[in-house]
Amino acid sequence: MKKSLVLLMFAGIFTLSFSLSTFAGTLQEEATEADTTEAVTTPPPATPPPATTQEIVAEEEQTFHQAIKEKFIEGGWQFMSVVLACLVFGLAIAIERIITLNLATTNTKKLLAKVDQALETEGVEGAKEVCKNTRGPVASIFTQGLMRMSEGVEMVEKSIIAYGSVEMGRLERGLVWISLFISLAPMLGFMGTVIGMISAFDAIAEAGDISPQLVADGIKVALLTTVGGLIVAVILQLFYNYCVSKIDSLVNQMEDASISLIDLLVKHKLSK
Repeated sequence: MKKSLVLLMFAGIFTLSFSLSTFAGTLQEEATEADTTEAVTTPPPATPPPATTQEIVAEEEQTFHQAIKEKFIEGGWQFMSVVLACLVFGLAIAIERIITLNLATTNTKKLLAKVDQALETEGVEGAKEVCKNTRGPVASIFTQGLMRMSEGVEMVEKSIIAYGSVEMGRLERGLVWISLFISLAPMLGFMGTVIGMISAFDAIAEAGDISPQLVADGIKVALLTTVGGLIVAVILQLFYNYCVSKIDSLVNQMEDASISLIDLLVKHKLSK
């Protein structure tokens, strides 16, 4: 009886272990199939995010610079270099003039108030010191006028008019060179155009046949030099017009301030 129970127990344990091993094997197979199915059905990796706006702008700027460099070389370095030199020198003079003209701007109302106060408290010498310590053509004109105060108001007026012409010439200094580069750049471009057309006809004469490619290459080089010269002229013309308008504003400012100074001196003389 005991042997039968032991045999039945071993048989049950063996059956249970076999069933568990079979169940475990089934689970492992199902897990493997699930992994395989998941691997097959897994969507492809996401595409990388699109380039940011800064990257796109950087690529466009790089492409733009490369295109400019390419067109510069295609236009012929002989004439394009001279046109570029006109742009560089013209911009240098224009920037120097713009800085100088902006520094020459003076607050005339404030200066006239200081001169009036100095005339009342310290006299002409005090007014001279105020003008000498102030920067700009208006203060320089005031200084020249006050130096002739002892000779009368009429001499002060003549001195202001004469020295005003000198200050105007100083303000206009350098503009003639900008005007030269404005005229020179397009002429160099047109000269390159003519030379490019001559080269194109020479190439046609050597080939003995009118090839569209030969004509197109020559015309392309010719037009690139013209475009370069016109671009330089347009840029410099904008700076030139700004400088001229600034000089006109300063001249009007000097004239108004000179009249106000004469009125102050007359009032100061009458008060004495």
